[in-house]
Amino acid sequence: MNTLIVISVLPIVLLYLGLYKMQKALLPVTVVGLLVALGLAVGHWNDGAVPIFSGMMLFNNFSVVFSSVAIISTLLILLLSKDYFDRISSHVAEYYAVILFSLAGIIVMVSYYNLSMLFIGIEIMSVSLYILAGIKKRDFASNEAALKYFLMGAFSTGFLLFGITLIYGASGSFNLEEIRNWMSHDTHIDWLSFTGMMLILIGLCFKVGAAPFHFWTPDVYEGSPTLITAFMSTVVKVAGFAAFYRLFSVSFGVANGFWIQPLSIIIILTLFVGNITALYQQSFKRMLAYSSISHAGYMLFAIIALGGGSAVSVFVYGSAYSIASIIAFGALILVQQQSGNDNFESFNGLGKSNPFLALVLTISMLSLAGIPLTAGFIGKFYMFSTAISKSLYWLTVLAVINAIISIFYYFRVIIAMYFRSSERTAVIVPGNYVFVFAIAAIATIVIGVYPDLISRLI
Repeated sequence: MNTLIVISVLPIVLLYLGLYKMQKALLPVTVVGLLVALGLAVGHWNDGAVPIFSGMMLFNNFSVVFSSVAIISTLLILLLSKDYFDRISSHVAEYYAVILFSLAGIIVMVSYYNLSMLFIGIEIMSVSLYILAGIKKRDFASNEAALKYFLMGAFSTGFLLFGITLIYGASGSFNLEEIRNWMSHDTHIDWLSFTGMMLILIGLCFKVGAAPFHFWTPDVYEGSPTLITAFMSTVVKVAGFAAFYRLFSVSFGVANGFWIQPLSIIIILTLFVGNITALYQQSFKRMLAYSSISHAGYMLFAIIALGGGSAVSVFVYGSAYSIASIIAFGALILVQQQSGNDNFESFNGLGKSNPFLALVLTISMLSLAGIPLTAGFIGKFYMFSTAISKSLYWLTVLAVINAIISIFYYFRVIIAMYFRSSERTAVIVPGNYVFVFAIAAIATIVIGVYPDLISRLI
């Protein structure tokens, strides 16, 4: 668990750098630290991992790939942060430190093997995010986002903790493997354990923003600083699904007959609420918020169709969604800085004034819409294939219909950039943005054309 140690120590180092006014060293030290953590994580690949710390954690290949996705996504987002936090406050070190503390909680979330560690990981991540959502102290929208996130997060944590308590009361253990062994006997699944599973399901659906527990997501995403929204909608969401998948595949999979119908209803609601509501948005940022809700519905397919390919589906879809969303939010930051708002009209004429930015944003939108030759298409293909292999035909048909609906609001951005004129000056794209956009766009196309490059990793 050297990765977790490095990510936990790194924010303390950054706080000391901030204390001694070494602001220019913050980003380079963060990048180097994350690269070291990434190398240490990859070093655990195929090392025959076994549960450690008395069965509390298991850093196997599943944990390695999702830790790597979280670290790489965080690295790309922080590369976009150059000069971003300086506009908010002079105390930049604290922002980097809190993001990394949140990442430490995420590493725990993707490598837990005990329900108590799941709770600890979620709380480390969540408390940091409550702070990050409200870092614009004098901005009313940011304050509102932090308050709503805190109240809803505390509410969902209550569901999760109560559910964990009931499962412990029924099985006598927090260990995932022991819970599975206990549940493998049908006679053991009574109202106590069933209620515990339902409460944990509700708590985790709150965390990943699935309907009907999504109502905090649009306001929190819209009110938070855009860079923090990018972190929440990519790193945090994918980590939440990794934790979701590990619990249900290891422990609750043997009792899927008890939770598969409620989860099916949640998936249908999530897909239709996310996609249909996104159609009516005039704000690009709020559209991305509802879009993230719909993507939660697609990723839940891996949970409801547990099988050999489910872990691969979550990994590929999560990776594709993350890199495409990073481009989208990065482009939004640049357009917001120039125009002062995030309406779709702000993107008018971008294809002429800045062809590079328009191109990478187009790739992002095509991937999020699931158009072929992009990573997003491969992600949806894996998810739908997983569902079809479990004979969930009706659910797959509804998901395909929702994928078609999503094309309309994603293409609004492309139409605005290339088919609507506007008298505007060219959007200046700094070098760090060019680097991140190029890496993410190339990765989106490469994964779309050669999906085996990452699908074989897990």
